[in-house]
Amino acid sequence: MPNWFSRLLRREEKASVPPGLVALQFAARAAWSPRDIPALMREGFERNAITHRCVRLIAEAAAAVPLKASDAAVQALIDAPNSDQSGPELWENFHGFLQLAGNAYLELVSLDGEPRELHVLRPDRLRVLPGARGWPEGWEYSVDGRKRRFERDRATGRSPVFHIKLFHPGDDYYGLSPIQAAARALDLHNAGGEWAKALLDNAARPSGALIFNGGDGHMSPDQFDRLRTELEDNHTGPVNAGRPLLLEGGLDWKPMALSPADMDFTAARREAAREIALAFGVPPLLLGLPGDNTYANYREANLAFWRQTVSPLARKMARALTVWLRPWFSADLEIEADESGVPGLKELEQ
Repeated sequence: MPNWFSRLLRREEKASVPPGLVALQFAARAAWSPRDIPALMREGFERNAITHRCVRLIAEAAAAVPLKASDAAVQALIDAPNSDQSGPELWENFHGFLQLAGNAYLELVSLDGEPRELHVLRPDRLRVLPGARGWPEGWEYSVDGRKRRFERDRATGRSPVFHIKLFHPGDDYYGLSPIQAAARALDLHNAGGEWAKALLDNAARPSGALIFNGGDGHMSPDQFDRLRTELEDNHTGPVNAGRPLLLEGGLDWKPMALSPADMDFTAARREAAREIALAFGVPPLLLGLPGDNTYANYREANLAFWRQTVSPLARKMARALTVWLRPWFSADLEIEADESGVPGLKELEQ
């Protein structure tokens, strides 16, 4: 994660300061995470409790919705997709990748044209291969320096790869992850925690400006370079926040940065957490964020989560699976999300 405060040291021009006074100052500027999917997945799912919980809630809830197929062979494939995973395990991984990357992929393994297994493919390793008309004609899977191509069978309409994506208005081939929409809030939430912890680790002293008014009011180039190097190495960035300075003659420390109370880290991180939850469609109440924490409100929040987030996602996936598997089985195949099989959902609606 880039430092919350960038390492910037500025020497004031002589004309802009009174005679006999030279100011050294390191200013604050926000630095944001890169927007590539692997980095966002690391910063979000691995290092942020709010994003982690949102993804887990959606993935586990969507995987708990049973899929009912009109064909017994398809039903068996859905319930026992491969020898290493049960149905709920595979679908939880599938929905987790969909929320993290905005894209989720399944590989159908067949033997002599007969479907045998389903496997989840990591979206950060897959690349869409567009055809001459711009439509996806295949996929390329890269791992450990090796590449594997998957291509559609134009004669039968069969595709070995199932690709579902979230809506992205600016991309024809890939979906938009909720983490990308909430990336600024994610940076704020992570960096606020790092900065607050660093302040506590260093006696919670704020940053400021170093004023030199000794001698003739000017530092020699060697003195200035030595002081700048010391400040950059030992007194900037979250890990050095608030570390005390050892001052020599002619140097004076003037606190200038806002204190944690002034910046109100708690409120800022709370609002960032709510924005992250909003991007995922998870009511903040379900994440334990402060609010109207009553039983009735929690019940309504839970019902809203199922109705507005989980149910549309499960139905969308069921219909997409139907379209993908029909060329492999029969044109009459139907797959539906059976929400009546979700424990406790009926009680919520009553």
